[in-house]
Parts: sequence; C-alpha cells; structure tokens
Amino acid sequence: MKVKGKHVIYSLVLLVVGFMLAYSYQFTLKDKNLGSITENEWQKRTSLRDEILLTQNNNASLLNELKELQEEVRNIEYEQAENEQKAREFVTELEKLRVVTGSVKVKGPGVTVSLRDAAYIAEQDNPNNYLVHEHHIQKVVYELLIAGAEAISINGQRISQQSYILCIGPVVEVDGVQNFAPFEISAIGDPELMLSSLNLKGNVKDQLVESGIEVTIEKNNELIMEPFLIGKGREA
Repeated sequence: MKVKGKHVIYSLVLLVVGFMLAYSYQFTLKDKNLGSITENEWQKRTSLRDEILLTQNNNASLLNELKELQEEVRNIEYEQAENEQKAREFVTELEKLRVVTGSVKVKGPGVTVSLRDAAYIAEQDNPNNYLVHEHHIQKVVYELLIAGAEAISINGQRISQQSYILCIGPVVEVDGVQNFAPFEISAIGDPELMLSSLNLKGNVKDQLVESGIEVTIEKNNELIMEPFLIGKGREA
C-alpha cells in the first residue's frame, strides 16, 4: 500500500490531538489535587481563625475581670490607707491630749520666765504691791499657752487644765503645794514664738515690770517635765 502525503498529515494531526488529550487529562488530575489541598488548607485556616477569635474573646473577658479586680483592690487599698491615716491622726491627737493634760513625761526646747518680788519697796507703799501674786503667774501662763506652749511647770511642778493657783500672802500655792519667790515658769514649745509674744511691747513683760515685778526670760534648748500629779505634795 502506498503511503500518501495526506496520510502522513492525518497521522501527525492524530498524534498532536492525542498528546493534547493526554496533557489535558494530566493537568485536570493535577488541578483536582491542588483544589483538594487548597480546600483542606482553607478548613485548617478557618478552624484556626475560630480558635483565635474564641481565645481573643476569652482574653477580653479575663481582661475585664482583671480590671474589676484591680478596681476592687484599689478601693480596698484606698480604704485601708484612709483608715491608717485616721489611726495616725487619732494617735497624734491622743499624744497631744496627753501632753496637754500632763499625763506623760515630755521634753523639748522652750523658755523659762522668772518672777521675783521687787528689790526695792518704798516705806510709804504697801509691800503687797511689790510681791508676786497668783494673777502675775496666771498672766504669764495664759500668754505662754496662747503662744503655743505644749507643757508648763511652775518651780518644776507640772500643771494642767485641772491646776489651780492660790495666793496666801507671800506664798503661792499650786495644786496644794506652797511655793515661795522667785517663781520659775517653764514652758515647752517654740522658743522664738514664745519669746516674741512675751517681749511684745506693752504686753506681759512690760505689764509685770510696771507692777514692780522683776522679770527675766531665758531660752532653753531642752526642758524636761515629769507627768502631772493630782495633789502633788499630799495624797492624791
């Protein structure tokens, strides 16, 4: 049989078509495999995304709980600090009250005011006018208290709000204890403030000097005062 040219062409066409069909079939299989992998990957990503969203929601919930707990802790700490501050203030006020009432021993800087009877008494005058009386001592005590004195003693005897000062001739009785001139009135507090108050022109010192009383004022770096005792010198 004689091979004609058209047979060759037909053969080539069939060969090319066959090759194309085979290639197309392989490509389709490969594409299906790729599609299958992509779908699995997508499912994994979807599942992972859901887990991330769930974790984020849980974290947000936990964060809100944490904020609430932190707020509760802050409130508790604030209340505790406030209570501690009140307790400190109470203790401070109590200590001040103890000092004022004379129930505790105290020490600190202060001043001492000495009052002496007049050195010279005219014959025609009444000698009592030149003696230190209770109102002279009281005037100094009041002025020291106004100037911020925390504790006061008279001739080393601590006084308090319960104290009384009574004049019996040349003797001044303080809470039942008799004292003779000179009278030393000591006060613990701000020395400069008390000195300024006592030495103010026309104030206590000038008034006492005009009354014939000898007045000396001394600044002390440290004074020590024992607690106040009711009826010191006699049975309480």
